[in-house]
Amino acid sequence: MAISIGDIKIPDWELVETFIRASGPGGQNVNKVASAVQLRFDGRNSPSLPADVKARLRSIAGRRMTRDGVIIIEAKRFRTQEQNRDDARARLAALIERAATRPTPRKKTRISQNQKRKRVEEKRKRSETKAKRARPAIGD
Repeated sequence: MAISIGDIKIPDWELVETFIRASGPGGQNVNKVASAVQLRFDGRNSPSLPADVKARLRSIAGRRMTRDGVIIIEAKRFRTQEQNRDDARARLAALIERAATRPTPRKKTRISQNQKRKRVEEKRKRSETKAKRARPAIGD
């Protein structure tokens, strides 16, 4: 079951799943069954991702990405292996989806001359007010 996000499709062969024992819910099975999932995805060398998405993914992934560019997601929220597997894949898909959306460029705005003049005038008035509060000099 491949992961698809818009135009991006990640085949199963790019995902490596390892099943480990979870510390969370599981009752008596918690010490016997490996229900937690550790999902690994090589984001840096993936042929499925465009270059701009890879660059944004590097900054968005943060600590989840290793120096080698491998994204590691651990899912141990649920009791069953299948639910944790789906959870890990959904979290990876959400991460890639965030990286796939381009940030909106900042629009430059200018402050009008009138606004600048008002700001400087207000600063001058405030300065005068504070100066009047000061103790008078000894010679005055």
